[in-house]
Amino acid sequence: MSMNQSVIQQVTTNQALQKRKTAVIARGQGNVYPVFVDYAKNSEVWDVDGNRYIDFASGIAVCNTGHSHPLIVEAVKNQVEKFSHSCVMVNPYEVAITLAEKLVELAPGESAKKAIFVSTGAEAVENCIKIARAHTKRRGVIAFNGGFHGRTNMTMALTGKIAPYKKDFGPFPAEIYHVPFPNELHGISVADSLQALNILFKVDIAAEDVAAIIVEPVQGEGGFYQAPAEFLQGLRDLCDQHGIVLIADEIQTGFARTGKMFCFEHANVEPDLITMAKGIAGGLPLSAVVGKQAIMDAPLPGGLGGTYGGSPVACAAALSVLQIIEQENLVQRSNEIGQIFAQHLEEMKLHYPGFIVDVRQIGAMLAIELVSDNDVDKPNPALTQAIIGKAAEYGLILLACGFYGNVIRFLPPLTISDETLEEGIAKFKLLFQDVIALQNIKTQ
Repeated sequence: MSMNQSVIQQVTTNQALQKRKTAVIARGQGNVYPVFVDYAKNSEVWDVDGNRYIDFASGIAVCNTGHSHPLIVEAVKNQVEKFSHSCVMVNPYEVAITLAEKLVELAPGESAKKAIFVSTGAEAVENCIKIARAHTKRRGVIAFNGGFHGRTNMTMALTGKIAPYKKDFGPFPAEIYHVPFPNELHGISVADSLQALNILFKVDIAAEDVAAIIVEPVQGEGGFYQAPAEFLQGLRDLCDQHGIVLIADEIQTGFARTGKMFCFEHANVEPDLITMAKGIAGGLPLSAVVGKQAIMDAPLPGGLGGTYGGSPVACAAALSVLQIIEQENLVQRSNEIGQIFAQHLEEMKLHYPGFIVDVRQIGAMLAIELVSDNDVDKPNPALTQAIIGKAAEYGLILLACGFYGNVIRFLPPLTISDETLEEGIAKFKLLFQDVIALQNIKTQ
């Protein structure tokens, strides 16, 4: 093969890379945009064709500290020069201990805590179930409609939405139960959800057979619905009454995303176990379970862990993330970003009353729910997908979510500047306006 032939085969345009990806990567691991990243900095991304995008997704709430933050880059380089792996279960290392010390200190509540490290959010959830069952010697686990907890077999069972996460993948583990999540917009009150749990205890599984209840304080894939404080407090009381382990899935809500270090702090509730991932390490694969010491120590030695869990490189990155959050005051910055963003979205809701039925915001975790005729019972996934589909043309990276696929979520890096934030919002307003106009033309 000549040099010219080799160069031709390795053309790296978006179009060429999409063709190569489609040929070799299974369709189940699809991509939202045919846009291939060349490099990224803070809240901006450039593709291989030289196009610039403002990132309102942060790699699904992973890059809370922005892309390639200098402190994280330096920490990763320094650690790799020392060593990249030995397995924390074989030859441990100080960087993992230091990170665990900081996480147990930062976790909500006053109870003495311990931590374990694994690699993904789904692994963290799986290990929570193992720990809860070992501690309680019970089998049942309760999750909520619309919840998302991962793509492994156990976490798919916990996830409260069929397509695309569970379709064609069963059977799933037994003794998993779902109840409604409180959602005032859609007519489900806190009392309704708590009553559903009490009914479940009478109909399907006795409370004394339930090992754990797992809940997202803000449903991620489910549509960014926030659990009211009184609901989380009610769950805490219920779990205390029946000896059930309360698991907080903080994978998408953690690490300053919601204007607190962890979202459960808004409700002043201490969970028994907490899953941590996504924003923990600035883009490196790392997750953790942090929980009450007596519960965490229930499994025998060797019962928890994994080859790559607690990677020294990822732990070094995570320590830098915590440093950045503190030094750059990202907890407060999250609230500032959210308030700026929400003001613009509320203005859009007034301007497009038939289309935007709700604006949701907690910290820098925001969403708009799209409907037809201003009717919550008429979700508009077609409009949602039209906006997502054209976002790249307007220099934006956006994500959809929602039980009916009719929610657009916004997860900007917490390090984004006001100037770039306002620029991105302006782009989104223009995108929304143009898509609405285009749809109106089609329906005339």
